[in-house]
Formats: sequence, structure tokens, C-alpha cells
Amino acid sequence: MSGWIEDYALIGDMETAALVGRDGSIDWLCLPHFDSPACFAAILGDEQNGNWWIRPASGGTHATRRRYRHETLILESDWDTPEGSVRVIDFMPPRGGAPHIVRIVVGLRGTVRMSTALRLRFDYGNVVPWIRRNGTELVAVAGPDSVWLSSPVPMEGHNFSHDASFTVSEGQRVPFVMTWHPSQTEESDHLDAEKALSRTERFWRSWVEQCSYEGDYRDSVVRSLITLKALTYRPTGGIVAAPTTSLPEEIGGVRNWDYRYCWLRDATITLEALIRSGYSDEANAWREWLVRAVAGEPQHMQIMYGVRGERRLAEWEADWLPGYENSRPVRIGNAAVGQYQLDVYGEVMDVLHLARTSGLHAGEHVWGLQRSLVNYLEWCWDEPDEGLWEVRGPRQHFVHSKVMAWVAADRAVRAIEEFGKEGPIERWKALRETIHAEVCEYGYDSRRNTFTQYYGSKELDAALLLLPEMGFLPYDDPRIIGTIEAIRDDLMIDGFVMRYHTDREDAADKLPGDEGAFLACSFWMANALLSIGREKEARDLFDRLLSLRNDVGLLAEEFDPKQGRQVGNFPQAFSHVPLVTTALNLSRHDGHRRGGN
Repeated sequence: MSGWIEDYALIGDMETAALVGRDGSIDWLCLPHFDSPACFAAILGDEQNGNWWIRPASGGTHATRRRYRHETLILESDWDTPEGSVRVIDFMPPRGGAPHIVRIVVGLRGTVRMSTALRLRFDYGNVVPWIRRNGTELVAVAGPDSVWLSSPVPMEGHNFSHDASFTVSEGQRVPFVMTWHPSQTEESDHLDAEKALSRTERFWRSWVEQCSYEGDYRDSVVRSLITLKALTYRPTGGIVAAPTTSLPEEIGGVRNWDYRYCWLRDATITLEALIRSGYSDEANAWREWLVRAVAGEPQHMQIMYGVRGERRLAEWEADWLPGYENSRPVRIGNAAVGQYQLDVYGEVMDVLHLARTSGLHAGEHVWGLQRSLVNYLEWCWDEPDEGLWEVRGPRQHFVHSKVMAWVAADRAVRAIEEFGKEGPIERWKALRETIHAEVCEYGYDSRRNTFTQYYGSKELDAALLLLPEMGFLPYDDPRIIGTIEAIRDDLMIDGFVMRYHTDREDAADKLPGDEGAFLACSFWMANALLSIGREKEARDLFDRLLSLRNDVGLLAEEFDPKQGRQVGNFPQAFSHVPLVTTALNLSRHDGHRRGGN
């Protein structure tokens, strides 16, 4: 049985990633890329769906302690047993060819008996490969996939798995190297595990040295930035929302989605976090991925794309997998790709405006893309849509979506005024004013002094916290303060912010079941409270959010306050990015306050 979601740690090579449990088991791995079929899928079922564990033969299944090697993505898990102590080092070297998973068992004290078992199951746990021995290596082949395992420890086949027992004494190091190749390849890349470890450590230490943030939350910020880097598909610069699919938003529920793709909704906050932290190369790569992905006719722009910019992400169900803690269905692909979400036009215009103001060079073709987007938006902004949260109920006139349409018009006007771009400025100014007036008339409840989820609704939406961030109204506007207070009073449950209520009559979400508190929304609330002068509340909430991270500093998409556990896909970029920006804002505010004393 898989562990709790927060029992896992992440390793990756910036083209794919694996989840390693406290029990020393790798329970999730897609090869060769983030969105490839998994060869270890035990997290969505059990060990028969594929996993690989290494741990002491006795003395407890869970590591006594674990950590990432300082400012790297190299995981170290230690076990203390009656026989002695042992460490397992897990990492994936930055890719120069084939992908590798390296596991090095290190004797720390005494002599410890160890066990390992490898169960490869290609195609999301559905295909048992044919396994043969090639000298000292095991070779598993099925269809297009082959996996090679190299180690001085001989593995024996039993019941569709390969296992071994061995001992490790103080000072001894025993390596295991697993490599993926297309099945037509005859020879594996032979990797020296120790040299790969040194190279991987140098890579991460060098990368972290670029971080410009030196505030009170540096450790938390660096860990989140490393996580974000690990979720970046290095060949294109695209950043996946998470490396997993179908980890449930409600244990046992149906809100299970595939997040191994790149969402435009993340564009601006991701670029801001990277730029403000000193990572202009990553910011530029992300911006360039976005420009390539959305190229084409504006009416065909999607809310998400594959890591290489793919548009077709058809959704289907892996019905042989029981799901994480029986949370079904397990979905592969994401049907939300076909939704109409008005906010993406504002997201693209905003991120390109931020890039321009930050000094990231862009060719004139980028302004041509922006012009076509705003020209199209003039004709469609007043249509209902599915909204930021991809609700699978009827389309509505979502307030956040309309505000993002306003953002698109505003950024177009500012590009002309501030950067000398050419365009019909008077027409776009009129569009900006029209959208603003409509939102304030139909999306605002004057009786309760709050903006609402959609026109005519009595419900609230945490995305409304972004209205002042987008510049729609200033933070000191009474309507914004009223909205922040209304969301705090209505959507904060057990100290964390829900996206919206799922169980009320006019809620836009028509799916059964419930969900946890969306962590990004809670970070937004901390930032909003800070911006309206409630610094203590903001810091208390931020510290509470930091306390939710697991022992290696990772966050899932949501937190279930009732069960006291993380839920949703893991680790989630949309949780770690606002952690970074909120930390930066708190430190900047602290610096301003100190400077004024």
C-alpha cells in the first residue's frame, strides 16, 4: 500500500521525475518524460503496479530520518537498526543522454542486512516486461521500452519481480543504476554512480548560487525554487504543474486529474518568481516556451499544453488501476484542454508585459501575437466561460475571467504608452473601460461589499484575491478590502482558504464530493493581508502554510484540514510558486519597515 502523499520525496533530471517513499520505495516514475507512461505506478495501486524498494531487512520499514543534501535534489534516507546504521542516496543525474536513476547504499555503522525488490510494470502498471540477463545487468523489455539495471548485487527472479539480499558495512558503498532506452537499443549507457553523484551535486549547488534572495525564508524559498526547476522540462523550458496524475483532491473521491502538463494560468506568477529570485535564464526559457505553444490563431489558444507544446491531451481512464487509496478514476490526459477559459488571454498578455518590463528581449513577432490576441478578445470577452478552476458545470460570466480580459486590454494599452508599440490605442482604451465598468456593475455585490464568483452569484471565489494584484483596483479600495474580508470569513476553513464552496446550490462546480484547501489560495490570502496592512495575520498564515510542508519541504496541491494531510497532485508548482512570491513580499515589506525606522 502506498504511503501518505507527504511521505514522498522528489528526485528528477528536469525531463522526468520519481517519487521516493519513506520506506525506500520508488512508487512513481514515468520514462522517458514527465508525460510518458509510468513504469512504477504503485502510488496509484500497490506493488504489483510497479515499484522498486531498497531498505534494511529488519529494524523497521520507514527511514529513521531523511533530508536533501544541502541545496540539492539528492535525497538521503537513513535507517538505524539493531545491527547498525545505513543510508540510501537517491538521485537522477541531469540528463546528457539516457535517463538514469541512481541509488547508492552507504554503510554508516556496523553491518546491516539489506533487501531490495524491483517490479517493472510498463504502461502505467499494465504490462509485465520480459526480463533477461545481459552479463551482470538485468534487461527488461516490452513494446517501445527497455530498462537496464546494473549493480554488483545479483538479482534473482521470483513471482514477476527481481529481488536480492546483501550486507553493507561501515564505509562500504553499493551502487544500483537503472537506465531507460528505446527497446531497439542493444546496449545500456554505463554510468559511474559515484562520478554521477559528484556531478549532480555540483550542478545543483551551482544553480542555487544564482539565487538572489537572502531573506529570513531563504531555506524555504530555495527548496521551492529547486522543486520548480525539477518540474521544468529542460529541452523546451515548459514547467509541468506536477509530475503526477490522479492523486485525489478528496481521498476516495473522483476529483482526480492529470497534472503532467503546462498551464497558462501559472505563467505570470512563475515568471515573476523566477525573475525576482535571480533566474532570468529560466524565466526567458519559460516565456519562449509559452510563445511557441500559443502560436497560431487566437481562437485556438488553449488553457494548457504538453511539455513540448502539444495541443492534443486526450483524457482516458486507466481502469486497471484502483487509484490512490481507492480514489477512482485514474485519469490519463486532461479533457480540460478543450475548455474555453477567457482568462488565458489576460495571462498571456500579462506575462509578456512582465517580461518586457523586466528587460527580457523579445522579437517583434511577439507584439504581433499580442495584437492578434487583443483583436480577437474584442469579439469574445463578453461570452461566458469555464473559468480559472476548470469547473465541469455550465459556463458562467466568471468575474476573474472578465478581470483577466481587462488585464489583456490594459497591458496592450501600456505596451503602446510605455514601450512605443503600435496599435489602436483609443479602441483598446475603450475596451478596457467597458470591461471595467461591467465587472463593477454585475460582478460586485454592494450589499455585502464584495465581488462575487460570477455575475448574479452569491458565492465567492478565492481567485478574487488576485484582482488588486492585476491592477484592476488598488488594495486600499473599499471594495477590495471588503472582498478580502468576505473571502476570509466565508472561504477560510480551519485557517486555510478554499477555492470556492462545492456544496451550495449556485456553486459553479457540479462535480460530486469535496476537496481540500487549495494552498495557492492561502498564499494569496497571506499576500492580500500583507498588502492591506495586516502584517501579523499575513505572517501567521504564511508560517502556518510553511508548517504543512513535509519533512523535505514539499507541498501538494491542497491540504485537507479535517484529516490533517496533504491531498492532490504532488509536488505542486502552483503551491511552491506563490510560496516564493509571498516570502519575497514579506521580506521586502520587512525591509521597507526597517528602513523607515
